[in-house]
Amino acid sequence: MASDPQASRPLFPVFADLHGRIVLVVGGGTVALRKATALREAGARVRVGAPALNAELAALAERGDIEHLPGEFAPHWLDDAWLAIAATDDDVVNRAVAEAGEARRLWVNVVDDARASTVQIPARVDRGPLQVAISSGGAAPMLARHLRETLETQLDASLGELANLLGRERTRIRARFPQLGARRRFFDRLLRGKVPALLRKRQHLAAEREFAAQLHAEIPSSRGSVALVGAGPGDPGLLTLRALRVLNEADVILHDRLVSDEVMQLVRRDAQRIEVGKQAGNHHATQAQIHALMLEHTGAGKRVVRLKGGDPFVFGRGGEELEVLRDAGIDFEVVPGITAALACAAYAGVPLTHRDHAQSVRLVTAHCKDSDDTLDWQALAQERQTLAVYMGVAGLDRFSARLIEHGRAASTPFAIVENGSRANQRVIVGTLSELAQRAREHDVQSPALLIVGEVAALAATLHWFGAPPLRGAPAIAAAA
Repeated sequence: MASDPQASRPLFPVFADLHGRIVLVVGGGTVALRKATALREAGARVRVGAPALNAELAALAERGDIEHLPGEFAPHWLDDAWLAIAATDDDVVNRAVAEAGEARRLWVNVVDDARASTVQIPARVDRGPLQVAISSGGAAPMLARHLRETLETQLDASLGELANLLGRERTRIRARFPQLGARRRFFDRLLRGKVPALLRKRQHLAAEREFAAQLHAEIPSSRGSVALVGAGPGDPGLLTLRALRVLNEADVILHDRLVSDEVMQLVRRDAQRIEVGKQAGNHHATQAQIHALMLEHTGAGKRVVRLKGGDPFVFGRGGEELEVLRDAGIDFEVVPGITAALACAAYAGVPLTHRDHAQSVRLVTAHCKDSDDTLDWQALAQERQTLAVYMGVAGLDRFSARLIEHGRAASTPFAIVENGSRANQRVIVGTLSELAQRAREHDVQSPALLIVGEVAALAATLHWFGAPPLRGAPAIAAAA
């Protein structure tokens, strides 16, 4: 079945100020009443056009709360309107409203018809001036409503009072903290402090006193700091809660090339983002540049997040970066991440240890011939252990040959996990003797983790995420 191209288009969310502006609702039934009521709450001047109105709409018209345009829809009903909503049970009428609005370059929402609409009305969670709008772009309105119901139970009603308090005090806050960074840090302290809790307990006077105390408290030093944060292998659901908080507190993000787009979407929107991915053959120069960037931005009093794929302390050179920060007297913290060996193995259904197959695990990096020469091949070739190898795919011929040369059986299973934990994850399995050949046949690309050992064979039966593992050469489509 072909997908609906309209439903797949991303929508740009916007909150419209309709106060005092004319909005046309076409329809006189229950749906039209619901839309008219919400529009009136937003301060709009509502016109309702229909041959007849239900009792509730008729009462609103009689009181002068809405204007009734009697009869069948006519394009001139759209004159002076800023927005129109077609809410009838007649598709022909609804389409006529949409077409007339399009001709006037007017936004039109056709209820339950995403393809005819040029604007969608989201499901809303209303907490006074604070509103959360949820839209599926018309693809799944019941899902949006379900999420709204979930948020209704999670977002306390006192958030509206908190938003009102901050709105009243906005001028004083900006005067006290004219610099954006200092103002942001004030809000971070305030929102994690006592004021929200006091408002939840309906202690409004105490909340205002606490707010005043926080506003006039001594301003903390603007000394910069660095957090080394592990971004994991790509699935944003694997980030720790501490990592999420730090990403939303950062002024500057120094991120590796392999940090996934999904993780980067969780970074605070106004943070400065700088990619510091290393290039082959130039690691040391790039690392020196990373050190310089950390010192530059912390020297300006900024909070820096050094965001690394996997875990900062597993082949991430995090220790070197902390030594630089320590020598410069910069405050730092480390937020661990799930390293690729753990995540990729888990998402491929490969237990790194197993009572029947492997009693130990070795984490190995072997990016080039020089690093090969420093490895203890005799120890790596031992049986009943698992090797989790962080490496470029170009060295697989050499790696498998050295293992076999030092006694590892050519029939030892392997699993390559490409893009582990991501939507495009692939797992390629086989035996050690055919490792390089299988990688070439399937054009394995970085990031990829190699698992060698008896446990790798379990990927064939324990896989649970994404497509089943690939064996042998890929099928070649028959010529037409």
